[in-house]
Amino acid sequence: MVTSTAPGAAERKSYRIDAVARALRVLEALGDTPGIGVTALAEKLGLTKSIAFRLLQTLEEDGYVQRDEERAIYSLGYRVALLGERVGRKGALLQVARPVMDALRDETGENVNLVVREGTAAIAIATREGLHSIRLFAQTGRRGPLHAGGASMVLLAYAEPSIRDRVLDAPLERFSPHTITDPERLRDALLLIRSNRYNVATNDLDDGAFSVAAPIQNTAGEIVAGISVAGASARLDEVRRASYIEKVVEAAAEISKRLTLG
Repeated sequence: MVTSTAPGAAERKSYRIDAVARALRVLEALGDTPGIGVTALAEKLGLTKSIAFRLLQTLEEDGYVQRDEERAIYSLGYRVALLGERVGRKGALLQVARPVMDALRDETGENVNLVVREGTAAIAIATREGLHSIRLFAQTGRRGPLHAGGASMVLLAYAEPSIRDRVLDAPLERFSPHTITDPERLRDALLLIRSNRYNVATNDLDDGAFSVAAPIQNTAGEIVAGISVAGASARLDEVRRASYIEKVVEAAAEISKRLTLG
């Protein structure tokens, strides 16, 4: 019998981690059959009871599985629900933000970034590349600090006090000569952002770059993201600065409105 293998299949297979694949099968099985015992799960997946038990124990320790000790049965844990909530929340955000980001990029010609907070880090979950011949482009998935950058500082300004305290109490890394590394100065800057409901950052994260950002809120009035236009500082004259602030604030309000309607 001749077996046909697609190009690159062998290479892809070599990266497979069987233990991870088995753990995912366990989660899928618990989703299909909640409240199942280790013996039944092992039979269902074609695993030894020992391997099934070890997988369940590992997933339970990390919160992905929960065990009913009285009946010795297992179900999906809270962390699975948490991941699902995050996917749903960001999925809705990305869906409603996409056309607004496109329009903002076309109106300004600058890069447009959609940024959320994960713990004490900022993550760009969507970007639009600017139209200028010389441009700065932050890749989707880029992680950054909360104390520097336009949208990052917006998210820090509106974060719960415990998050702000963690950032302000930790050493503030300097990324350029313009990065705010004094906690009191940073605290004042965050108060100004909350008062203005926008932020203009210049040369503080990437020397030679600016970012104008505004907060996006959900139906509960919580700040869930920041949207920014960013580009080379040399282009940010007073006229563009005022225009970009207006357009970014309008874009943030439009996304917030669509989230509410959605």
